[in-house]
Amino acid sequence: MKDSFFKLPVLPDGAAVRKRIRYFFSLCAALFLPRRSMKAVLLRYIFRELIGYFIVAFLFFFLIFFVNHILLNAADILEKRVPPGKVALFIFYALPFIIAQSAPFATLVGFLMCIGRMVTDKEFLVMRSCGRSPYFFLIPVAVTGLIISIFSFMVNDYLIPLGTLSYNKLYLSILVSNPAVALEPYSIKRTQNSTLVIGDVSGQHVSDLLLFDTDSSGQQRAVICSGADILPHKDDAVIMQLDMENALAVFFNRENRGSFDYLQSAHSVLNIFSSSFLPGFGSMNPQEMTSHDLKIKLKEMTASESDENSATINAYRIEYYRKFSLPFGSLFFAFLAFPLAALFAQRNGQTVGLVIGVIIAVFYWALMILGQQFGFRNGLNGFWAMWIPNILVSFFALVFFIRLVRQ
Repeated sequence: MKDSFFKLPVLPDGAAVRKRIRYFFSLCAALFLPRRSMKAVLLRYIFRELIGYFIVAFLFFFLIFFVNHILLNAADILEKRVPPGKVALFIFYALPFIIAQSAPFATLVGFLMCIGRMVTDKEFLVMRSCGRSPYFFLIPVAVTGLIISIFSFMVNDYLIPLGTLSYNKLYLSILVSNPAVALEPYSIKRTQNSTLVIGDVSGQHVSDLLLFDTDSSGQQRAVICSGADILPHKDDAVIMQLDMENALAVFFNRENRGSFDYLQSAHSVLNIFSSSFLPGFGSMNPQEMTSHDLKIKLKEMTASESDENSATINAYRIEYYRKFSLPFGSLFFAFLAFPLAALFAQRNGQTVGLVIGVIIAVFYWALMILGQQFGFRNGLNGFWAMWIPNILVSFFALVFFIRLVRQ
């Protein structure tokens, strides 16, 4: 009897050992530590676990966005014989965008996995048994989510505009030094106000070129040529000059669709402006502005609002609200992750948290894209276009939390 009393049970693996150790220290904290000291220990423990899982999830999403937004573009640039050093700069300038995109989804998945693991290992149950209500767990969850949101907002509001400016300047310098980079053989290049149909590209020569464009007054034209040589630019605003052979230009009349003018020449020069490939050239576009700059710009544009620039105003408004909605999505995701994991991660909490988190992240990302498209194309107000996903997340977070409290 004595031997059997002191005989230790055989544990199946290291995970079970760690689980028993956690139980032991949790019980020690509940029985021997003073109430105020125990509260501090539990808060530090939850905070440390949340940060650890967030870092792991952040690296996961960072890798996904890195491959999707950086390596594919870098590979495309490398095919055009851009020096590797400039390709590395392209990657560096895009890092703030990747960080800002990864943080909210990493908060969701990381918190779901962390809290799900606590629920599965019965740590959540032990803390509840010690008299800790669900409101107690909101303290580290909310504080951690708020810290991540503030950091993400700083990256989104300052580093992304800075990176976008540097990215566009670098891209423009590559186009100026080698204009052929912008022309892909047998492709269709759509720029701000024109469409360029390109035939074969060999060195500095382009064959079978077709251009459709619209001038500032709305008049349309089509330019056709059998071939063109790319000439060095003579102006900073001109990215390239095309010396066209046997060119035919057709000018269409807006008022009278049945009439048109045409011009034919053996040689003519067509200027391709930098603004065609970089719409923000010569002026700052919304992606290159901070929230403060966007707010001032919106006030100026609203003061002179007309039907012609209402779409442009809404585009600036969408970018303004996106600078807040996406970073602070981390806070809303944090509030959603806690009750969701506590209710539905009774078994295999980490796996369940990962699966649920990825599914919610996909739906959230789809809603962000749909809202942006409806804002650009259908005139949906920028606030609703960017904040509807967060409003839905906060609604479900409240519903699940009320259900958790009532249990």
